[in-house]
Amino acid sequence: MTDIPDSITITDVTDIITFSSPKGRFRKIDNRPSYGLSFCTEGQITYTLDGKEYISDTSNAVILPQGKSYTLHGDKKGTFPVINFKCTDFLCDEILLFPIENPEPYLTDYEQMKSLSLFKKNRTKIISIFYNILHRLSHSSENSAASLAPAIKYLETNFSDPQLKNDDLAKLCNISEVYFRKLFSKQYGTTPKQFVTDIRIDRAKQLLTDGGLKINAVSDRCGFSNPYHFCRVFRQKTGFTPTEYMRLNKIRKI
Repeated sequence: MTDIPDSITITDVTDIITFSSPKGRFRKIDNRPSYGLSFCTEGQITYTLDGKEYISDTSNAVILPQGKSYTLHGDKKGTFPVINFKCTDFLCDEILLFPIENPEPYLTDYEQMKSLSLFKKNRTKIISIFYNILHRLSHSSENSAASLAPAIKYLETNFSDPQLKNDDLAKLCNISEVYFRKLFSKQYGTTPKQFVTDIRIDRAKQLLTDGGLKINAVSDRCGFSNPYHFCRVFRQKTGFTPTEYMRLNKIRKI
């Protein structure tokens, strides 16, 4: 999977159509002939690809990958505007989910594209509008922050859990693990693992400065697998061993 690259070239917009999906609808799509960008005006669909589920509703747009097979289930009755397109410089092996706070601007652009499609001479204009849609989806930091908010909120109180996994955090955000890692790195400039490590080290500094706990206890409270791992990472990050850091800050406190 990859995000939408700036170098993407739209070669054709093949269909601009709105699908009605009744509740309980189940369908299997084999070898999708083109990419598809789908919005939702009401209702909900769950797509399943390679065992992973992706929810399409009014808060989430999806890009469906060309050449892949997947299933969809109508969780709630609704309507789903879809733009099918061909392009180059875009390899997407899974469904991409794009959280959107306000779908109205996208739906307005969609309706304009749909009206323009009645006349062949408007192809350039249609593609131009579509580029703008893709740009907003791909480059909006607000979208990224909204998408990652459930994971960040969870980390605020659970960063010390040694069982933390990217897959679990991704599920909280309703996106795939691969897309979660990519979106996280783009938003915060670091990997989820490094982000958590930095929080744990900062918390360890607080505990060591307080001086009320032994090294083993600090390691445990900060979510490290064992004291040896904690000491190694702490020294890499600070240039001091935990013991050295504790002694230094005790002197400073005096």
